[in-house]
Amino acid sequence: MTVAVRIPTPLRKLTGGADEVSIEGATIGDLIDNLEAAHPGMKARLCDDNGEIRRFVNVYLNDEDVRFLDGRNTALKDTDEVSIVPAIAGGC
Repeated sequence: MTVAVRIPTPLRKLTGGADEVSIEGATIGDLIDNLEAAHPGMKARLCDDNGEIRRFVNVYLNDEDVRFLDGRNTALKDTDEVSIVPAIAGGC
């Protein structure tokens, strides 16, 4: 499957400024590995040392948080769109 991946502004320096890239993958985990192959440094920003998605990074598959689906094992299909959204913290 080739999936459209929306890249947040802080990570666009790794994609040459692109706000969206097309990446192949049967699962979210495959997609992250292939994203790393195409854009080195991406996986370290998205995943911890165990390969799990970092707590402060939200990955959405068609507007659903993959944490509430099957995480890295969430299956993908060609019409899917994946969005990477870094968590925003702050306030008083």
